[in-house]
Amino acid sequence: MGMMTRRGFASCALCALTGLAAPTLRAEMPQPAGLRRRILQRIEGPTPDFETIIALAEIEPGFHVPRHIHPGIESAYIVEGGAVLSVNGLEDRAVQAGDTLQVAARTPHQLQNGDKPMRIVSTYILEKGQPISLPA
Repeated sequence: MGMMTRRGFASCALCALTGLAAPTLRAEMPQPAGLRRRILQRIEGPTPDFETIIALAEIEPGFHVPRHIHPGIESAYIVEGGAVLSVNGLEDRAVQAGDTLQVAARTPHQLQNGDKPMRIVSTYILEKGQPISLPA
């Protein structure tokens, strides 16, 4: 279920995950201790100035993913677990295995994981050189 989109922007897949900052940009959020992100694929496109990153996030039980943004759109699929997603300007939403979500570019959001491990596969579409996530 899509949450928000804006032409010219892109966003998060449960975000607050890091590892790809360009030296001329603000520092990307450090990866917090209850969250691990692994880049599964990085490809050029959909246009020459953008890249698409597919990542797997693993979140420990009860972990709170801090408020953050993505400079591009994030589309995600919840593989395992359940949590409460808070997106700026929207009502909190419970998400669980099998759900999909989308967060618009530069939209602050955070996640409170439930009592089981969570695994999320996210696709980010970012301008080349942009980090995946930044503090909000």
